[in-house]
Amino acid sequence: MANEKVTSNDVARLAGVNQSAVSRFFTPGTSGSKRPAEKIKAAAEQLGYRPNVLARSLITGKSRIIGLVVAYLENYFYPDVVERLSRSLQDQGYHVLVFISSLAADKVEEITQEILDYQVDGIVLASANMSSELAARCHASGVPIVLFNRLQDDERLSAVTSDNLGGGRLLACHLIETGRRKLAYIAGFEGASTQRDRERGFLEGLAEGGLRLFARDVGNFRYEEAQAAARRMFSGTERPDAVFVCNDHMAFAVMDVLRFELGLKIPHDVSVVGFDDVPPARWPAYDLTTIRQNVDDMVAETVNILLTAIEERDTPARRICLDGALVVRGSTASVDINS
Repeated sequence: MANEKVTSNDVARLAGVNQSAVSRFFTPGTSGSKRPAEKIKAAAEQLGYRPNVLARSLITGKSRIIGLVVAYLENYFYPDVVERLSRSLQDQGYHVLVFISSLAADKVEEITQEILDYQVDGIVLASANMSSELAARCHASGVPIVLFNRLQDDERLSAVTSDNLGGGRLLACHLIETGRRKLAYIAGFEGASTQRDRERGFLEGLAEGGLRLFARDVGNFRYEEAQAAARRMFSGTERPDAVFVCNDHMAFAVMDVLRFELGLKIPHDVSVVGFDDVPPARWPAYDLTTIRQNVDDMVAETVNILLTAIEERDTPARRICLDGALVVRGSTASVDINS
């Protein structure tokens, strides 16, 4: 029998229960009495039995697999999101397939179509967008999609975001309150809703304070490109006295250039703010003022929307926008700029 495949019937015979009890035991989300469960577990371990997940999916019509697409992981924010989303979904009995894409729309399309071939029950797109055509295909296939930290106009797509608009406005008001007047902005990827909304909020905050944007450049959410943007922005004699960098990941790159290449002091010569509040923002080396995204609540809302849509196919798409919090640190601390 060493070369024969162990079946659920073998486990049932050894445990002294019927086959349906074994099936229920290995089906996530179901419950049964404690004593039979212990016998089934012991029998399965003795026989080395593992349930055939693919076969079960053919019977139930559900794979209990969620596809998670992430555009890039170099930003500290997204590895944390992937871990928390994966744990939360696994706690609900789902398996997570992680796919790494690029910010380019065609790559996201290619990967999402590949995910559909795995017969996933749902898809989470983190830091990525999809075309209306692909959204329609997923919708027709009964595969719900939730955008994490992104927004699209397509009404079929649910989304969970922070209040990026409000966060940008908060940062502008904070910098103005600290006496800064030549405020600049380094943008992320121009096609991202987070970039668009953070910049818009920042500009609105400047206008409310009677100011206009002093300078602008683009870092595309990339460390090296943010460094290059900082070099261009601060190369002249007329320099900003404060800069909002669209996320913390790029803000660290900008701070490194300002301090170690250009010899500027933060915040004495220039204030720097970011967005996300990833762990290095709290390190003494950066001590970055930023907007904290409520990742725990964002993950909880994403999982709730997704699982509800899986169980109730006609559930309408939902849009959740969660408040962020201004976290003031040393990169904008009050200083006497005349000293």
